[in-house]
Amino acid sequence: MDRFFGFREHGTNMKQESVAGLTTFLAMAYILFVNPYFLSAAGMDADAVFVATGLSAAIGSLVMGLWAKYPIALAPGMGLNAFFAFTVVLGMGIPWQTALAGVLVSGIIMFVITISKIRETIINAIPTQLKLAAGAGIGLFIAFIGLQNAQIIIADEATIVGLGELGRPTTLLAIFGTIVTAMFMIRGYKGGIFYGMVLTAIAGVVTGLIGTPEQIVKAIPSLAPTFGQALIHFNEIFTVEIWIVIFTFLFVDFFDTAGTLMAVANQGGFLKDGKLPRAGKALASDSVATMAGAVLGTSTTTSYIESAAGVGAGGRTGFTSVVVAGLFVLALFFSPLLGVVTPEVTAPA
Repeated sequence: MDRFFGFREHGTNMKQESVAGLTTFLAMAYILFVNPYFLSAAGMDADAVFVATGLSAAIGSLVMGLWAKYPIALAPGMGLNAFFAFTVVLGMGIPWQTALAGVLVSGIIMFVITISKIRETIINAIPTQLKLAAGAGIGLFIAFIGLQNAQIIIADEATIVGLGELGRPTTLLAIFGTIVTAMFMIRGYKGGIFYGMVLTAIAGVVTGLIGTPEQIVKAIPSLAPTFGQALIHFNEIFTVEIWIVIFTFLFVDFFDTAGTLMAVANQGGFLKDGKLPRAGKALASDSVATMAGAVLGTSTTTSYIESAAGVGAGGRTGFTSVVVAGLFVLALFFSPLLGVVTPEVTAPA
């Protein structure tokens, strides 16, 4: 184990790497509950998406840990899931099955251009300002969806967007969750978003705004409603509309993964002369996970900036990502908790 991951070389050990893996998992565990909420809005089965989310995160993190050997975890990306559900399916009217086929194609293309090193060349050619602008745009889009889910903003015929009724109990719960989450993050808690969701859900149950779950642990739900739909509907991708969607998936994932890898690598001291060793393997990990995730039944899988939390806790090798993968698999037994994750609970995240 020491020889494979290079614990001594990186000045770490199994205990330190395990703590780092747990830290990263807690920082990104919110996606297990936010992703099913977003994709179920597009008509997908929430339980099946929950399983697909956990498995795709486990597969991606495992590939990153064992192949690229970096402490960077992966999961279905925020922003990409919102685009999938609210723009592609609900906005453009494309069936979610066809949209999953589009995600699969984007993963295949991403893998091909990664192993041929075209992806690295393109990323290096794009101006830094444009990379930052893409990230900012996606962030604003996610924030807008959150404000809508909390009904802090509502549709208005005169101004397009108007202020909602802030005195509504559920809206107040979402505002409470936003404040609590912000406080956790300001105080430097690595799992601030996850802890904020937990406290918001507890507050909702205590006040009667959210029903009490009948159980906490149960058998892993079935993947049948979503599994393989991308392959069954693969022949539906041959339209201009779908290829515009595929290009968008590619475009966003380009910057998302590249920015995350460079940021986390810089924090961990992995860069050599400004470049990331084994960059091809690291970049290929998300395309492999995206292909697997699309077949399982979820939107694009990408590297998570929350991995910086684990690196900050001492994670320096791929074993950190392996630990994250194991925790995502373990989390699949807690699907009953999906019942308490209402729009007001996910809005702050």
